[in-house]
Amino acid sequence: MASRVVMPKLSDTMEEGRIIRWLRKEGDPIETGQALAEVETDKATVEMEAYSNGTIRKLIAVEGQFAKVGELIAIIGAAGEDISSLVPAAGTSASTPAARAGTVAAPSSATATRPDPAMMAPASGAPTPRGRSLKASPLALRMAAEAGLNLGSLQGTGPQGRIIKRDIESALTQQPPTPAPLRSATPQRTRSFALQASRNEIPESQDIELSSVRRTIAKRLVQSKGPVPHFYLTVDVAMDRVWDAYKALRDQKSMISINDIIVKATALALRQHPEINASFAGDHLTVYSRVHIGMAVALEDGLITPVLRDADMKPLEEISEEARTLVERARARKLQPNEYTGATFSISNLGMMGIDEFSAIINPPEAAILAVGAVRQVPVVVEGVLGIGWRMKMTLSVDHRVADGAAGARFLQTLRTFLEHPLLMA
Repeated sequence: MASRVVMPKLSDTMEEGRIIRWLRKEGDPIETGQALAEVETDKATVEMEAYSNGTIRKLIAVEGQFAKVGELIAIIGAAGEDISSLVPAAGTSASTPAARAGTVAAPSSATATRPDPAMMAPASGAPTPRGRSLKASPLALRMAAEAGLNLGSLQGTGPQGRIIKRDIESALTQQPPTPAPLRSATPQRTRSFALQASRNEIPESQDIELSSVRRTIAKRLVQSKGPVPHFYLTVDVAMDRVWDAYKALRDQKSMISINDIIVKATALALRQHPEINASFAGDHLTVYSRVHIGMAVALEDGLITPVLRDADMKPLEEISEEARTLVERARARKLQPNEYTGATFSISNLGMMGIDEFSAIINPPEAAILAVGAVRQVPVVVEGVLGIGWRMKMTLSVDHRVADGAAGARFLQTLRTFLEHPLLMA
């Protein structure tokens, strides 16, 4: 009997998904558990498996197009089986407005004269084929413009052929840089006309399509920052002993990072202060007995928080190895749903980007998030003596419905103690 294949719910917050690529074509046999398609969810790109045996009779969803969770996207049945009763329903449910499609629609007459964003850069390769939609990340557009690279000559390797940073880097390594033009004896008046013409070719603005990740971030942050009453607590931590330990570990070829040490210390502090390892659930609070730390990882089009489970119970070496693996998988968009869901507390570290201090927005349903700044060498006064020390600022954002300022302060005191005396974590 023919079965309907619908868009599955691949994460706890997923409302719709985008078919990146069908891995089978109509007429192919397929078995339960075999990969059917690559789907971009609100957090990652994952392989969707078939849940029945048979032959792929019809692929309804179009590659690059969004489909809501539960929407019909394909039909699997026996070869030669009559599926006419399903096809009309499929045609109805799969009809998605062009605005939800993953490709750029043809410009209307009102916007047909708007220049192509890719032509902001001087042409250095083949022109864009007529009718082809150019999709590129904002970073890729900027890099191409700075390098004088024509995006029309590139084949993107991102989702739906989107041109991303690595495509620009690859193209730049394969061609010599564009030589600077020689000075000419062109009169000043002629040059001014040329500059004016060049400026006229630059579009006033450009529309960048939101990825699934960025769409979800926009939606969830509104749900967090508005309804959730945040308060913030900041402490300055003496990191001299952590820095010495980090340098000693590096000398021994260890891959343990300062962030790994912060994750371990935070997990141990949460074990002692379970009121912070909690969430608000309407008419009650949920206090978690296990500590699962979400690590904010920056992607080209947003953030994702892979989860280190039971971080309080793992040695530093295991935390370090697992964190590196999760970050690599996150940037390659290969995380499975169980790898980025279920965090009880999150850490966002911008120290490696030179940020001294910032406040992070809570990721619901968690009750708190820790924002970590750079470890910096500064003048310090210890027992009346001026010296130089390593310091780091941390800001805790807390849901005031779950915990009060005193509870947050006690948690930060414990966390600071672990970082200032790292042997206590042994």
